[in-house]
Amino acid sequence: MPKIKTSKYDVAEHLRTPEDMAAYLEACIEEANGDSAFIAKGLGDIARAKGMSQVARDAGLSWESLYGQRSLKI
Repeated sequence: MPKIKTSKYDVAEHLRTPEDMAAYLEACIEEANGDSAFIAKGLGDIARAKGMSQVARDAGLSWESLYGQRSLKI
């Protein structure tokens, strides 16, 4: 039997448009069944896709202060 070769999949690489990001977050919320950690992971994926510098600018924060917020776990 031949070996199956796998590669790492990063959803953030595939979330290119605001519509993609919204659909992904909606799917995360539907699948979470009340698991806030699951939703937080989805938000983190979206933040990485958007770029953390852009997320910081949109939030009115510096890049450094956003990363200083360890409670966000992004």
